Amino acid sequence: MDSKTKTLNEKLEQSRLGGGQARIDKQHQKKKLIARERVLYLLDENSFEEIGALVTHRTTDFGMDKQKIYGDGVVTGYGTVNGRLIYVFAQDFTVFGGSLSETHAEKICKIMDMAVNVGAPIIGLNDSGGARIQEGVRSLGGYADIFYRNVQASGVIPQISAIMGPCAGGAVYSPAMTDFTLMVQNTSYMFVTGPNVVKTVTNEEVTSEELGGASVHSTKSGVAHLTSSNDVEALEDIKRLLSYLPQNNREKAIDIPFELKDEVRENLSDIVPENPNKPYDMQQVIEGIIDEDSFYEIHKDFAENIIVGFARLGGKSVGVVANQPMFLAGVLDVNSSTKAARFVRFCDAFNIPLLVLEDVPGFLPGTDQEWNAIITNGAKLLYAFSEATVPRITVITRKAYGGAYDVMNSKHIGADMNFAWPNAEIAVMGAKGAAEIIFKREISSSDDPEEKWKEKEAEYAELFANPYSAAERGFVDEVILPKNTRRKLIKAFSMLENKEVNRPKRKHGNIPL
Repeated sequence: MDSKTKTLNEKLEQSRLGGGQARIDKQHQKKKLIARERVLYLLDENSFEEIGALVTHRTTDFGMDKQKIYGDGVVTGYGTVNGRLIYVFAQDFTVFGGSLSETHAEKICKIMDMAVNVGAPIIGLNDSGGARIQEGVRSLGGYADIFYRNVQASGVIPQISAIMGPCAGGAVYSPAMTDFTLMVQNTSYMFVTGPNVVKTVTNEEVTSEELGGASVHSTKSGVAHLTSSNDVEALEDIKRLLSYLPQNNREKAIDIPFELKDEVRENLSDIVPENPNKPYDMQQVIEGIIDEDSFYEIHKDFAENIIVGFARLGGKSVGVVANQPMFLAGVLDVNSSTKAARFVRFCDAFNIPLLVLEDVPGFLPGTDQEWNAIITNGAKLLYAFSEATVPRITVITRKAYGGAYDVMNSKHIGADMNFAWPNAEIAVMGAKGAAEIIFKREISSSDDPEEKWKEKEAEYAELFANPYSAAERGFVDEVILPKNTRRKLIKAFSMLENKEVNRPKRKHGNIPL
């Protein structure tokens, strides 16, 4: 072995940190990790196999031929997470600022192609200053190659992006096309144009954090599905997220051993208030139904009037979509509709059954909603549910009013099973407003309009403020006591486990974007 090869091998071994799990002490856990530390922490100990460690860039302009570094700013390879095969790439900000070159992109594309061909999730740990300007259009072409593969992999294998540093310009579009985007608080940001450009064009003074930090994208834009306080927490979040997902669209998520018992949950009986206008926390309903401590909420701080996330029910992975009466009374609006629609489509793509918990008084009225296309955005959720072929079950806990009743996985758009609690109200609108419209003449001509209005309101409520009219028509399969909900759902999902739906042949539908 010549001295050059020996020196190279020694450097590679040192860079691999001994080829084993990165040792992250407690003090270092709160700090920003380097690319290789991130990969080794994410994967099972001694499972990482690197691909393309000797790749260097091909640029000779601007003196770049004298600045060649092995790996060219990105670590790529495969390993396991809890024994499951995973492909991963991690951009290295210490090498040319993690900038994307032609060969950098080729390494990422190669690992993405392998992930699709084998059928295993791809994890991207992003930490890059953007395109390598010394390469011009070659780096831009590299981004496009990655974007194209993101689209080809969509719905085939799970794609997860963790933003662990800067992500600007064209670089933001790859994470945007993956299934889930995680951001690290205070150390990561995403934006199409940076603060300097914003100031030049609009004269706005804004920092990188204010423009595209984790807090902004988790609460205002909805770009970030999850946020973490540091790198280690972000990597743990990825591991937890993967535990609910299958390897690819041909498989189902792994079941956890479970033995059915009586499964009665008495605490569910006391959650919904008798007063229909009083809010309650739908999180309590979710926790009362699912396996203990199994709920993993997605998009927690965005569009809080709807809850989405993964859970286990009888040991099986399910996707949960639930109205949240604690925020805006649980109405559907622009943001909640798009948030839920995206989640529903992901679950359908990867064979994850859907549980819908419904308490919705309708769509949010107002000029802001209408001008921001609540019609089109509300239709996205309607389309997503109608398109889904996975097992779909709805439980109406209280209100199911108007068009929102149809949209929230009703029998009419293909739900498999619909249950309702005894106090459920299924109607075009609330009793008070309905009485005012239906009995307008009688009320106005009455000697005591206020009293007549209350009388007619009670009459309407007796007819429609219950689930039995819907049950008579088969729109609700069964009216159940809240305490029996968990048992009913476990049995129903088990019954639907082998459900198959053959759709008409078509290239693809045209979702209202």
